[in-house]
Amino acid sequence: MSVNAGDLDAALIAAPSHGTRSLALALESEREQFFLWSPVCFGVGIAAYFALPVEPQLIVAFVPLALAIILRLASTRGSLPSAILTGLLLAGLGFAVAKLRVETVRAPVLTKALRNAEITGTVTLVEVKYPRGQRLTIASPSIAGLAPEATPAVVRVRTMSSQSKAKPGDRVRLKANLSPPAKPALPGGFDYARTAWFDQVGAVGYAFAPPAIEAHADGGTLTAQYRRGIETLRQLIATRIRAVLPGETGEIALALITGERGGISAETNNAFKNSGLFHILSISGLHMVIMAGALFYSVRLLLAAVPFFALRLPIKKIAAAIGILGALGYLAISGGAFATVRSALMIVIIFGAVLIDRPALALRNVALAAFLILAVFPESLLDAGFQMSFAAVTALVAAHELLTRFLGTNSRPHPVARVVKFFGEIIASTLIASVAVAPFAAYNFHQSQQYAVLANMIAIPICNIIVMPAALGAMILMPFGLEWIALKPMAWGIDGMAWCANTVGALPGAVGHLPEIPTIAFALMLIGGLWLTLWRTRIRLVGASLALLGLVATPWMPRPDVLVAQKGTLVAVRDASGKLSSLPAHGAKYDLERWLEYDGDGRSARDAQAGGAFSCDAVGCIAHVKGATVAVARHPAAVADDCLNADILILDDPKPADCAVPGTVIDVFDRWRNGAYALYLARDEASPEPRVRLETVAAHRGERPWSVLPQRRSSNAAGAGDPPATLPKPRILDAAEIVAAKRGDPSMFSADNAPPETRALHDDDPGEFAGMDDGQEPQ
Repeated sequence: MSVNAGDLDAALIAAPSHGTRSLALALESEREQFFLWSPVCFGVGIAAYFALPVEPQLIVAFVPLALAIILRLASTRGSLPSAILTGLLLAGLGFAVAKLRVETVRAPVLTKALRNAEITGTVTLVEVKYPRGQRLTIASPSIAGLAPEATPAVVRVRTMSSQSKAKPGDRVRLKANLSPPAKPALPGGFDYARTAWFDQVGAVGYAFAPPAIEAHADGGTLTAQYRRGIETLRQLIATRIRAVLPGETGEIALALITGERGGISAETNNAFKNSGLFHILSISGLHMVIMAGALFYSVRLLLAAVPFFALRLPIKKIAAAIGILGALGYLAISGGAFATVRSALMIVIIFGAVLIDRPALALRNVALAAFLILAVFPESLLDAGFQMSFAAVTALVAAHELLTRFLGTNSRPHPVARVVKFFGEIIASTLIASVAVAPFAAYNFHQSQQYAVLANMIAIPICNIIVMPAALGAMILMPFGLEWIALKPMAWGIDGMAWCANTVGALPGAVGHLPEIPTIAFALMLIGGLWLTLWRTRIRLVGASLALLGLVATPWMPRPDVLVAQKGTLVAVRDASGKLSSLPAHGAKYDLERWLEYDGDGRSARDAQAGGAFSCDAVGCIAHVKGATVAVARHPAAVADDCLNADILILDDPKPADCAVPGTVIDVFDRWRNGAYALYLARDEASPEPRVRLETVAAHRGERPWSVLPQRRSSNAAGAGDPPATLPKPRILDAAEIVAAKRGDPSMFSADNAPPETRALHDDDPGEFAGMDDGQEPQ
């Protein structure tokens, strides 16, 4: 945020109120810091847009900006109200930019699942997936049975075969099961469909056979040719690295150079996460600084060694320019994640400051990088990597400025002091970064790593001294076919980091599991942290109070007593110990793991599926939660009793017309419309019936472009048509049928002998593909 030079409004400073005058003088002393709040105000507008329950019209999205401009023009320049209105103007601009971005990437989204759909399109990205297969991103597809105006712009298909030879630019044909991008696993959970919207991914799915390659796409726009060239280069680099370093060591090397992490096993990923070293596997500021910094110092050293160049050329600026080119090249082959873009921008700004003889390491550079990214990709505000990356770098730069101001610098420290300083900086930077990202880790991932300092003390020197310099050497030697010279020592360093991750991650208590925290608590900690780091005078201490208040508010998040997945086969209740107890459910591991994660429960899905809180027979299950009876009817034979006795009834079928249950009923159509349910129970002494509060995924998502109500799939071939708008509701069975069912008569459970409307309904299972696509959680 920026205001004109000059004193604050003289009338405000001269006001009789001592408190008002003190506030004005304090803000005047912080005038140089106002710019740092520009991306914050801009981000507030973006956050306000995404928090809306309904999608605004385009013209409405510009109303806040127009009002802010009018008020800003009417205010006194250089005054405190003018500064505040400038912040509101930036917020209005962020709101409008977010809406423009949504409209710019608007593309069709699949509204119903398709089985065995024939897809033809051009491959733009090939990602290896552990333990086998690939994930293909296919642009401009044609899907048999779908009209062009209803066909997504991009689809992602996981091929379960390792025989695929598809490369970027190939035109392929394959058959796959497709579905819309997955909904959140629970109300308020991570929305993969929203992320997919901004990538224009309108369908995800899987195929068992490799794609048939029809032709290699040539020509196209310069942008398309550039993207194909970059992806081809990335594939070539991957092939060369895997040839020298087979196995998981090579996959980690590939992740550090190209950002492709699909070949790393879940066990290794978890080890790096649990030890607090997962940031090493993601190309971030650490890697970018080492890579570009190594280029900068190497070029400067070489030029300085030649007197002719050293005396006649600005070798520092030449080295900075080459460092910028190296950072941009690294960004091009790294996949372009937000954290990598932020890192590259920071390097460009820092070396750009060297080129114009300005201070390089400053919060203004961080603010400028954040503003630029948000202006181009406003959705990055919701990306956990963006949040944690900027939180860490802001805290580190602020701490550096503070310590430099108070301690100064020593240009010639003793060699022993250099070693102490090196490890001291690792400890200090790890502690500062860990504190800065802790609220984001708790809010997004519900975990904390207790031994991150220990792991980083061991792994960071290995990464700085061995791994990343060797990676740079491998890239320089690769055109000459000599990359093995650098990749071998890089492998030694990677093995050392992997040993550290496995050892530290396996220590008792290495991972702390945290339940979901209230949004207001997260917001208080975020505002407090920004206030603490962006101001320079004593008013910054107010931020510590806000952060502490947010910390105190974290335990006050109510936890659901009953959770029902979009697939009604997965139901969990809170048992007497306060933990979730789930019924066994086929294909529900992904959703249940998310439930446990948000609950701060470190158990595995298998442990939670023991179902100890439920009592089951052949046709259904019953649980008691806070005095309320929760019934899960697996067969129409159970509906008669449950309609009379249950407080909460969960059905795999439509609710029967003659079921006069007084409590809450969630049937298959409710889940199809609303997604997963979270139920909160409370007892009112004035009423014997429990009070039930429902939250649904649909209510949390609102009516947004990425939350379109799905259509029902036909039981015939994919795209052959839609079933009737409504299905006949099944009747309650008579006494003889109930007896037969409870005796376990197999015919009662045969899909072939089920009523036609029930067969059609189960063929139309709306959640069949939920969780099939990798990467639904933020990395």
